Amino acid sequence: MSVATGSLTGTTVLIAGASSASGTACARALAAAGASIVAVDINMDRLGTAMSGVDGVRMEQCDLTDGKAVENLRSSLLDKGCTIDGVLHLVGGWRGGKGIKGQTDEDWDFLHRLIVTTLRNVTRTFYDDVESSPRGRYAIVSATAVAKPTAGGASYTAAKAAAETWIMAMAQGLAKAQSTRKENPVEQHSAASVLVIKALLDDAMIAAEPEKSFTGYTHVDQVAEAMTGLFVTPASEINGVRIPLSS
Repeated sequence: MSVATGSLTGTTVLIAGASSASGTACARALAAAGASIVAVDINMDRLGTAMSGVDGVRMEQCDLTDGKAVENLRSSLLDKGCTIDGVLHLVGGWRGGKGIKGQTDEDWDFLHRLIVTTLRNVTRTFYDDVESSPRGRYAIVSATAVAKPTAGGASYTAAKAAAETWIMAMAQGLAKAQSTRKENPVEQHSAASVLVIKALLDDAMIAAEPEKSFTGYTHVDQVAEAMTGLFVTPASEINGVRIPLSS
């Protein structure tokens, strides 16, 4: 969905894992639509490079695997008069092995910490902000492999499935607080959603392997367009929804 310039003016979006290619693409798309951005990453040098040339960005360093650090981040933002309307959670990683027996504890700990622990920390800390915002949104990117897992990617897929489950639980909570609450229900204005792809593609990957077809991959610019579009789509249409993106 194309989002008009200025249509997100007054909306502040936190991008978790903002130094990634998808984080950079989302920051640019949101800035073009008029949103203010809080770009969060553990590596400030990498984050500074990624956000170079993007307007309206506040860069913050935070270890999102540390729940207390995430709470301190929110407190610091509030002290600066910055409240969050939406979160794009783009923290992740990949580890694979040969079959089920090749799924190591080290790989599981790595994937669980980055994919699940960071999600739990950020959602719990910023839940009230998303729920109270008139345009509250929380979104992650998941994988088609969740519906058809392989033995070699079991740890990765299990972590992604857990993340999806957590988001769907958040969506139920948002609905219960708004459109489906027993007394005085209101129109749904906050949503938690999952964008589903096979694999991400960016310009650096294309430049590195120009002869490769990358069949089934989704470009980060398309992810960014879809993420930005969530903020102008009625919450009732996307809350608790898995949204497949074409390649």
